[in-house]
Amino acid sequence: MRLTKSTDIALRIAMRLAVTGDAAGPADTAAPTTREVAGAVGVPYTHAAKVVSRLQHLGVLEARRGRGGGLALTTAGRTGSVGRLVRELEGAGDVVGCEDDPPCPLRSACRLRGALRTAQEAFFAALDPITIEDLVAEPAGPVLLSLSTRPED
Repeated sequence: MRLTKSTDIALRIAMRLAVTGDAAGPADTAAPTTREVAGAVGVPYTHAAKVVSRLQHLGVLEARRGRGGGLALTTAGRTGSVGRLVRELEGAGDVVGCEDDPPCPLRSACRLRGALRTAQEAFFAALDPITIEDLVAEPAGPVLLSLSTRPED
């Protein structure tokens, strides 16, 4: 199974925000903007903006506009299950396209679809006990802090 680019970006943004302005990072620095975080995690601003909006809708981060604004991870974003977050971001779709156009001719008697659904759930279940805080523990935290927040042009 491969995560969508959007989910990958969302996890990177959440991890970067988890080390910004907490005990591991400088508390007197301003909250990073979407443009700064996009530059730090190496993704285009337009992609990051869409992902930030989705993460805000899911309650994972807060985005404040204007002077003194920026992005901040919520408590739920920091301590919530990565498995739950990935499920939300990826949706409930099948791993394979049994109902695509044209549909698979084996779909009425196929056992593969069920086996893949079981494997997909095992994948998510393996992520359930992990939090964003877990992902930014040593050695990842210092590396995330070292990433430049200078926006890419």
